[in-house]
Amino acid sequence: MPFDAVLFDCDGVLVDSERITNAVLRSMLRELGWEISEEEGFRRFVGRALTDEVGVIEEHTGFVVTDAWIAEFRRRRNDALVTDLQPIPGAIDAVQQIAKLYEGRIAVASGADRHKIELQLAKVGLDEVFAGQVYSGMETAFSKPAPDVYLAAAAGLGIDPARAVVVEDTPTGVQAGVAAGAVVLGYCPPDSFAHHEPAVLLGAGATRTFSSMAVLGDLIQSF
Repeated sequence: MPFDAVLFDCDGVLVDSERITNAVLRSMLRELGWEISEEEGFRRFVGRALTDEVGVIEEHTGFVVTDAWIAEFRRRRNDALVTDLQPIPGAIDAVQQIAKLYEGRIAVASGADRHKIELQLAKVGLDEVFAGQVYSGMETAFSKPAPDVYLAAAAGLGIDPARAVVVEDTPTGVQAGVAAGAVVLGYCPPDSFAHHEPAVLLGAGATRTFSSMAVLGDLIQSF
């Protein structure tokens, strides 16, 4: 086997959640007086922990972000995810194939809070395949682009992170995987500004990029 384990990001890799989450955030920012476009919302916030971006919100709105405001965002976000969330096309089959190939040595390592990760995995039917191997950047000292969550996932699987392959879709996530010492594959579906161009992920340190989850298993095995 070319690797000892496969570590997946969640949002934008396993589940098509970014448009849903960003729409909720932009709605709440408009309530504070910031008329932010969908494209700018993606550019500023996707791939980053909201708690790390409170300064940007305060700069544009004058509103001091509170724990209560973040809690309300998460409540609205979770309600929207329960209603509208769908898996990334081909992701379920790819995960099942890779889980079988690697005899369960897979994990989710996301910058999101644990409740969101587990809600999303359950919604699309991937909770059992990742049972016991879900890691949240909110539970580590530093979130992405720091490597902490990927180091935690590798430790949980009992492997050297340099023997892992990471599947990511944002520059911050790619940087986190690279900093952990892993090989990083960048997911770049075509015709979607919700995802970054291949050159952006390669510039962040991805070894290769791919545009369809249908090829992921074969791509991993090609190393």
